Amino acid sequence: MAKTNAGRFFEDYTVGDVIPHAVPRTVSGGERALYHALYPARHALYSSDEFARACGLPASPIDDLAAFHIVFGKSVPDISLNAVANLGYAEARWLRPVYAGDTLRSESEVIGVKQTSSGKTGIVWVRTTGLNQRDEPVLQLVRWVMVRKKDVDAPAPEPVVPETAPHVAASDLVIPAGLDFSNYDLTLAGEPHRWGDYEVGETIDHVDGVTIEEAEHMMATRLWQNTSKTHFDATQREDGKRLIYGGHVISMARALSFNGLANAQMIAAINAGSHVNPCFAGDTVRAWSEVLDRAETDAPGVGALRLRLVATKGGDTFSLRGEDGKYLPHVLLDLDYWALMPI
Repeated sequence: MAKTNAGRFFEDYTVGDVIPHAVPRTVSGGERALYHALYPARHALYSSDEFARACGLPASPIDDLAAFHIVFGKSVPDISLNAVANLGYAEARWLRPVYAGDTLRSESEVIGVKQTSSGKTGIVWVRTTGLNQRDEPVLQLVRWVMVRKKDVDAPAPEPVVPETAPHVAASDLVIPAGLDFSNYDLTLAGEPHRWGDYEVGETIDHVDGVTIEEAEHMMATRLWQNTSKTHFDATQREDGKRLIYGGHVISMARALSFNGLANAQMIAAINAGSHVNPCFAGDTVRAWSEVLDRAETDAPGVGALRLRLVATKGGDTFSLRGEDGKYLPHVLLDLDYWALMPI
């Protein structure tokens, strides 16, 4: 009797299934140190306990995207082990900060399935929830992934394509308890630009670039216990290349955005996100942002800025789509998110 698990294939998913994911993870300061070693992450709230306390929090939380990667990584063995690619995100909300000492686990509900026209793969939509040791949700997101079929002759299921909100309403953003930017220290944060200094429609070139290294992306993906074969096994693709984990690109772009958005401290939601072209080792990632919206919050001194974050591997700055409406080949990531910053 086989003891090993080859992972789920497209025909193994049924809408309504709730899948608890194995291997809970207790978070330590090691995650922060490794995260900051892998990315040029410098946001002050995630770097200093004292800065975080001055902003009303008990300590510096783990970076929002580190929490995202841990919750996401738990789901990979059950959702995307046999994936061709992770396609997109929607309705992601950070519900509680994650601190060193918290233990995170994840569970996913299958909310949609649709076989692709090739008949060799299908798209699976899931809603994944990350919970802490008190069973309190810390993060929830919808994502969809293209998964291989084990038997190409298996009948296609009745397609169910879920409707997702175009964006998270500002009124639905969860502000961490106690967060207060009334006495925010702009000097320690690194830039003088507050919420009111950004205008809708403004674009920001984040200037810097980082060349993706094979070893670093694999170390990062292992750190999150993401076991998707396409990131490690060069035989999974005809070109023999390992696909860079999309979350690695998100974290790199977010870290690069510090130059111009140093005070966009906390990610409160991801409205939409797409990995529009593959990223491979040797690509140099650059980033730019566009201000999409602004909103006030009930928290003292805290405003919300809705941003489009675009990661590229070269090409003209601020170019996104061609005349045909399709993403240009140099665009890697198109991410729409809400960030919290001082008013």
